[in-house]
Amino acid sequence: MTIQFNTDHNILGNEKLDTYLSSLLEKKLERFSDLITRIEVHLSDENGEKEGLSDKRCMLEARLEGRPPIAVTNDANTYEKAVSGAIDKLVSSLETKQGRMKNH
Repeated sequence: MTIQFNTDHNILGNEKLDTYLSSLLEKKLERFSDLITRIEVHLSDENGEKEGLSDKRCMLEARLEGRPPIAVTNDANTYEKAVSGAIDKLVSSLETKQGRMKNH
């Protein structure tokens, strides 16, 4: 499973954040590793330099083997919380998709 990070111009991507998020994604999505070929992580700050509640956005796009991709978004006060919430949504979507695949 390849993980690709994309950030908007308001975010300074750094290796520490990438490493932390990569390990979090790999840990939480491990059971779907045979289904997922690539994860794209899109981080953005909706307010730019201004402060605001839930202004950090994470969009996760999971590219699946032989299936259409799944995309989820989550907004939170920090990037870590935004990513964690998006991962929870993605896991839920993948569980649903995996259940449907087993029924066919």
